[in-house]
Amino acid sequence: MAQLRHLSIGFIGGQVVAVRVTDEQAEALFGVLGSTGWRALNCEDGAFRFDVGQVCFVRSDDGQQRVGFG
Repeated sequence: MAQLRHLSIGFIGGQVVAVRVTDEQAEALFGVLGSTGWRALNCEDGAFRFDVGQVCFVRSDDGQQRVGFG
């Protein structure tokens, strides 16, 4: 089973969507940032379609678990 990465995708207007995708899907998303048009991500919970031109940030979890203050 592929390791999943947590992404938070922020959109113009303030909406943030949290998804879990493979590293390959995350890298594909990073590659299209700054372009326009509709894209699809196949997430753990199903397909997620969005206008990449409306994305204002993507936060990626590095996967390291932390306890306490860093």
